[in-house]
Amino acid sequence: MKQKRYFLAEDEIPRYWYNIQADMKTKPLPPLHPATKQALKAEDLYPIFAKECCNQEMNQIDPWIQIPDDVREAYKFYRSTPLVRAYALEKALGTPAHIYFKNESVSPMGSHKLNSAIPQAYYCRQEGITNITTETGAGQWGASLAYAASMFGIDSAVYQVKISYEQKPYRRSIMQTFGAQVTPSPSMSTRAGKDILTAHPNHQGSLGTAISEAVELARTTPNCKYCLGSVLNHVALHQTIIGLEAEKQMEMAGEYPDIVIACFGGGSNFGGLAFPFMRHVIAAEKGKDHTRFIAAEPASCPKLTRGEFRYDFGDEAGYTPLLPMYTLGHNFAPANIHAGGLRYHGAGVIVSQLLKDKMMEAVDIDQLESFQAGTLFARAEGIIPAPESCHAIAATIREALRCKETGEEKVILFNLSGHGLVDMASYDKFLAGDLQNHSLSDEDLSRTLAEIEPLQP
Repeated sequence: MKQKRYFLAEDEIPRYWYNIQADMKTKPLPPLHPATKQALKAEDLYPIFAKECCNQEMNQIDPWIQIPDDVREAYKFYRSTPLVRAYALEKALGTPAHIYFKNESVSPMGSHKLNSAIPQAYYCRQEGITNITTETGAGQWGASLAYAASMFGIDSAVYQVKISYEQKPYRRSIMQTFGAQVTPSPSMSTRAGKDILTAHPNHQGSLGTAISEAVELARTTPNCKYCLGSVLNHVALHQTIIGLEAEKQMEMAGEYPDIVIACFGGGSNFGGLAFPFMRHVIAAEKGKDHTRFIAAEPASCPKLTRGEFRYDFGDEAGYTPLLPMYTLGHNFAPANIHAGGLRYHGAGVIVSQLLKDKMMEAVDIDQLESFQAGTLFARAEGIIPAPESCHAIAATIREALRCKETGEEKVILFNLSGHGLVDMASYDKFLAGDLQNHSLSDEDLSRTLAEIEPLQP
């Protein structure tokens, strides 16, 4: 059975991003200065980020923020991305559920990450910045920022988590093709990296360590700013182009989602798809107030399902502001799973508040279940998903099979956040039976949480 795809006309691509902070009943708590423990203002972040990103980060007033014309023109290279009815997956599962996916894998870099990389690079160029730096796990974000930096004539430097640097050499090659300097993290090129390697010589890296190194480089390099690919509010804001398009496309399909699902690392693709739909639930709009929102995270890095809501650093060295979030502790060292983009210790501030307020749910997925789901999806729909996206697919399959048991004809929408064509080494290991699940003991979680300074939100 053929897929059915829905596209928007060029003039239908959204002209505004949606800022859910403005509509939230309980506003996210402010980030705190790491030294003074006082609430930050936007200008406190200016030394690190582009000024407009800082203003967007702290904006709790304006629900709609205009997309700059140059950014929207760049979006038109690959947007709108298709909304797809997954008939073949439905048939393979024997479910009465209607399954749709938003296919973000069609972007030039093969993932949703470009949606925020373009505006962040644009705002840096507008400010006259000549260098930008960032971290990356699996490499989707690093590749996207390297591409966006080259688009706007800016030099880029990327710290890639060491285990992903080794597992995914072609991601590194993609970044270097677009002119980025790529360094495995932790490295000896920064004070943060040296300290981590001194304490743990065989450290395989984490997003927390790579963030520390990238922030340090931004702070010590003239005319350089740091860009982040997830977690922060302005990143989720840029990603809402996904859900805003999906809303219009679901109208074209004549349906509305009962369940919205996305994989979860820091929250960018989850918020990007979910927030536009969630605004109707917040407003209690009749007919649109019933939707469930499910974040699917790895069982080996379960900040939403087993973490605590605390003030914690966004990086391992403690350079970032203290963020009110669900966290496993900034010293948490995640297992070396192949979904490198999900190996982050904390959740974004907005998502954390929404989870605390029971506006959304979270599930954890074992590595083997995720690859089983991804393989089934590939054989049914003809697209090999990124290991990160496999978690969303696994959660979707769970819900679809539940519909099979109950006979309910629910509409499920998930985000295919990226393809896995540069991740085939991961699939090789799965198909050879060389992958395994990773479990966390309560003792391990208690130890890293105990290391957090006792600042309760």
